[in-house]
Amino acid sequence: MSYHIQIANHLNLKATQVEKTIELLEAGNTIPFIARYRKEVTGELDEIEIRHIEEQLGRLKTLDERRLAILKAIEEQGKLTAELQTALQTADTLTALEDLYQPYKKKRQTRADMARQRGLAPLAERILQQPKGRLDLAVIAQAFIGEDVPDTNSAWAGARDIIAEQISDHAQIRGAVREQAQKYATLEVTKIDGGDDPKQVYALYYEFSQRVDRLRPHQILAINRGENEKVLRVKLDVPQRDWLRPVAHHFLPRRDSALFEQLDMAIHDAAQRLLLPAIERDVRRWLTEKAEAHAIHTFALNLRGLLTQPPLAGQTILAIDPAYRTGCKIAVIDNTGKVVATTAVYPHQPQKKWAEAIKTLETLIIQHQVTLITIGNGTASRETEQLAAEIIGRHAQTSSAVPLYYLMVNEAGASVYSASELARAELPDLDVTLRGAVSIGRRAQDPLAELVKIDAKAIGIGLYQHDVDQKMLAHTLDGVVESVVNEVGVDVNSASPALLTYVAGIGPRLAQNMVAYRDEHGRFPDRASFRKVTGWAKGI
Repeated sequence: MSYHIQIANHLNLKATQVEKTIELLEAGNTIPFIARYRKEVTGELDEIEIRHIEEQLGRLKTLDERRLAILKAIEEQGKLTAELQTALQTADTLTALEDLYQPYKKKRQTRADMARQRGLAPLAERILQQPKGRLDLAVIAQAFIGEDVPDTNSAWAGARDIIAEQISDHAQIRGAVREQAQKYATLEVTKIDGGDDPKQVYALYYEFSQRVDRLRPHQILAINRGENEKVLRVKLDVPQRDWLRPVAHHFLPRRDSALFEQLDMAIHDAAQRLLLPAIERDVRRWLTEKAEAHAIHTFALNLRGLLTQPPLAGQTILAIDPAYRTGCKIAVIDNTGKVVATTAVYPHQPQKKWAEAIKTLETLIIQHQVTLITIGNGTASRETEQLAAEIIGRHAQTSSAVPLYYLMVNEAGASVYSASELARAELPDLDVTLRGAVSIGRRAQDPLAELVKIDAKAIGIGLYQHDVDQKMLAHTLDGVVESVVNEVGVDVNSASPALLTYVAGIGPRLAQNMVAYRDEHGRFPDRASFRKVTGWAKGI
């Protein structure tokens, strides 16, 4: 079945809509561009529907790539039967594919491999047959004793190793046990003796037990981090009934067989040594993927909220990046975002030049007719807030003064921006510390225009952002920025290249060309004038 038909059935869309959308995506068009300028092609699909199509397309391609690799690997071994090929072709998840491939994976030499090399496979088959009646086990095993098998105990142990591996590699057993474990297994967490946790960050999990289907995403990510930091020990407890029943369905010991005990021992060995450790890895990975997806979704919501904050247009801003020893960095930004003055004041310890700082700031406020003071919310922000409040109080006593207010601004990522190539290009004449103050001020004037200059992961929009899949996080957050920019729109006569790059149909090179043209020829008077920019397509 073609991708577009599978996706259309999954998303309840028309196959022709999906097919045309896939063609546009694979031609390199962005999702906002398709949603806004190719509605007649997609049948009016919105941005969310197109994004879902993109996600499903990626999933199906990954699945098929893995399917082809597995088919090739098994075929090269000469073990690809028609039945197995059908099963692989119809498997609809990566997990199902891997379960089918498990018996054919190239592994390090196992105990079962060594037992087969010693000629014990027929003995394992005899155990699996579970023959009825009384049998002399010593006589049965005696036929396999030789140079590599010194005694009957070694013969039976090797045969059980072969059976244990067959049980563990059985696709239906793995799938059934995994499904039960995802519902009823319990995650047991304890503190490692000597684990270094001086601040007791993980104290909640020193003695923790919870059924896996009731774990919250933040708990999973916290436990994973604690385990990685060698503070916590984590174990998955799968009830015996949930693994024994699926195994017995395919490998049933018969109590009337003389080989009942041998098969029963092989089953328990398979579970404890091979099957349950593999299921634990699968369930832990499944939990982590769910928790990461939830965390990334939360990051995306937080970022959208941050980027869609209304701008404080028309304000002349005195921005303060507060600090103690190194002083508060000051930048005055006019109502177009241009930096008109910079300095530094030292009102806090150890210098404590409070009065001098007030005098300097009052001079700047009067000289540039500042209407808003913005303060970064980092170190020394509370003390700087008191400084701003005193200045505003003194300012209000001047009858001719314009109203003056202050605003606390989230400064997360300002230091990242100030040291970036983009900041050096935008503010080449400013010290790196003063660029941070400029960023704090511009965030109030136009949050969207300023925050798109910073890697979304540096803005501080969620927890555990360094623990989740970084590629998926970056892709999701870039999608949010792209979506918001195209939803809100930009002022082409003031937008930076970083902001213009996210506009549907405009890439990095065209954005640079537009800004260069604007710098040389002045404001764009109308949309028709865009065509004068090098690289502008006539059809846009």
